[in-house]
Amino acid sequence: MEITPTIRAEIEKYLKQKGLSMTQFGRITNLNVGTVSGFITGNRSLSVNQLDRITMGMNLPPDYFYERFVEECVEESPLNWRRVKPFVYRCVELGRLDCLQRAVSMFLDSPIYTHSLFELAEDLFHKGYRDTAAYLYENVAVSERKQHSERLALCQYRLFSIRIGEDQTQNLQAAARFEPFVDRLDEVDQLDALKDLANVYRSLSLWDKVYKFSRQMYKLGQIQYGLVHNSKREIKLDKKLSRPLFVYIAYAELLCAHACDANGDHAKALDHIRGYTDLSWVKENDPDTLHWLGKFQQWAKINTYVNRLMTGDVSVLSDYVEYISGEQHIFNELLNIVEAANKYNIDVDHIIHRFEPKIASYKEPSPVEPFLQQQQARFWYKLAKYSLNKGRYPYGFKCLINAYEKAVTINHGLLIANCVGLFERFKAYATLEILAGYDMWERTDKKDSF
Repeated sequence: MEITPTIRAEIEKYLKQKGLSMTQFGRITNLNVGTVSGFITGNRSLSVNQLDRITMGMNLPPDYFYERFVEECVEESPLNWRRVKPFVYRCVELGRLDCLQRAVSMFLDSPIYTHSLFELAEDLFHKGYRDTAAYLYENVAVSERKQHSERLALCQYRLFSIRIGEDQTQNLQAAARFEPFVDRLDEVDQLDALKDLANVYRSLSLWDKVYKFSRQMYKLGQIQYGLVHNSKREIKLDKKLSRPLFVYIAYAELLCAHACDANGDHAKALDHIRGYTDLSWVKENDPDTLHWLGKFQQWAKINTYVNRLMTGDVSVLSDYVEYISGEQHIFNELLNIVEAANKYNIDVDHIIHRFEPKIASYKEPSPVEPFLQQQQARFWYKLAKYSLNKGRYPYGFKCLINAYEKAVTINHGLLIANCVGLFERFKAYATLEILAGYDMWERTDKKDSF
């Protein structure tokens, strides 16, 4: 078995090969000769900054000595977080998660370092190093698992945020894991957490969950708004919210209205729409607040049209179409139109034809927009149903295949099942080519099932 030489031995070998004195090497690396001498003679240890200078002076890759640094300067030395912390940051910069994990593992069993590890995770999370932050949050959560602590809840909230992505099954699992911790967060974090949790359940069409967490957000938002504006002395929130405070109250009403409409309770949905239509009680008048007031005014008008349309009031259809013609996310609005068309046997061919260029040029939503991804898949499914019912089989099957592929991409079980069910219903009208593609669906389903 080959023995790997120590960092010290490699430096000594390099100096001999190049015929360099410690003074000359010190000048090359911009290090004091005493530092170089002290390390080579074994009288002092190196910091990561000094190691990086030596590595650069030897024309080696930046992380060349990192594994040996962990062994010689972290694992074989007394715990010293102040000295190891800069090394951890360098590991993050250079993508050496393996070295980071080895270095950090030395501190995981000591509760006195939990706060330091948590602060590091927070810093990395906000700087965008989410995978590394997740590793730290997971380990801090393990050390805090027996504590009913706010820090444990915040770790779980961050992990929930990191895990949310394109796969709807994973999103459901992430939301279920986080749910028990949401009430342990402080009031400011809890408002954003309730918003995020409700949004994930909205993308999963779990409307009872949406309603539950939106009502919690509404009540908490009202309490906080009252404390800030109705107290005898001025109260400021300890942390900064991602939105103006009133938004959480109004957005809760909007989500509740969506949930009620989805469950067929359109009268109750209209009550919630009225709840964010009149926002005259909002006291702030800064530009951010005015921006959000404008958005809620727009949403209230659109969703009033939708509410009436879903109850069968076809008279609003032309006004609704004109109002949404400038909207960016057109799939959400067209979904409402096609859904009403299927429900009340309305001919909307002229509307679909009008928006065909916009549909063709629409940019795919990103993985961090699970609700938009789901709405796009649902639109193609509803349009397939509409077209197949009208006997336009080639176009209907094209839409259905599009819906199925998007549902598979986000791993949305209910949408996948609905697509398969609709295909079976109209299978007799499918061409041989389409039937061959359907055989691939079935093989994929069997391969991915347990």
